[in-house]
Amino acid sequence: MSYRGLLDDVQDRRTSGESGVLFGSTMELVALTTGFFALGAYIGRDLSAGWGLLFYVVSFGLLIAMRFAVRSESMTSTWLLLAFGTAIGLGTGPTVAYYANTDPAAVWEAGGATALFMAGLGLVGYSTKRDLAPLARVGFWALLALIIYGVVMIFVQIPGGDLIYCVLGLGIFALLTVVDFHRLRTVGRSSSAPLLAASIFLDALNVFLFFLRLFTRGRD
Repeated sequence: MSYRGLLDDVQDRRTSGESGVLFGSTMELVALTTGFFALGAYIGRDLSAGWGLLFYVVSFGLLIAMRFAVRSESMTSTWLLLAFGTAIGLGTGPTVAYYANTDPAAVWEAGGATALFMAGLGLVGYSTKRDLAPLARVGFWALLALIIYGVVMIFVQIPGGDLIYCVLGLGIFALLTVVDFHRLRTVGRSSSAPLLAASIFLDALNVFLFFLRLFTRGRD
């Protein structure tokens, strides 16, 4: 093996080791955030829609604060992540409670489908070596278009609109999940783990809510 080849091999091993550490740290934070989300959802199961909206706004503010805290590489970003999980759990609690009371089987089915969805697409994203930066931009604009479509649906009756919304949402978050897991290979900084964990958690949460709407819709 040439000297250049040896250096490349050492660099590949080092990069692989760093991405492995980042993957482990990020997944631990995703699990912790999920736990705090579940706690928040349980506490907030009887909250009104107004309080739910308020906690959504709070969770958005915590995400912004986390972006600044990550730069200092302190534990602050981790605590903000857990607070974010709790806040968005409080905001989502009434929705989850409604489905749990009206169709508990759909909640379990949506949870199982989400786990398989994230595991499969996470594996695809983490194992690919291609540059997925262009797909990240596509995913962002597609998500923005989906939000606009959702707003239009509030004012305009579209035949099969809810089904289209859910299918498009799952497709978009499939793309975003692949991109986010791929970033675990390319970022290489453990300080980025809280932001990556927040992004992957949001992917999973949105996928869960889309599956929940699909499964309950099928029983109407």
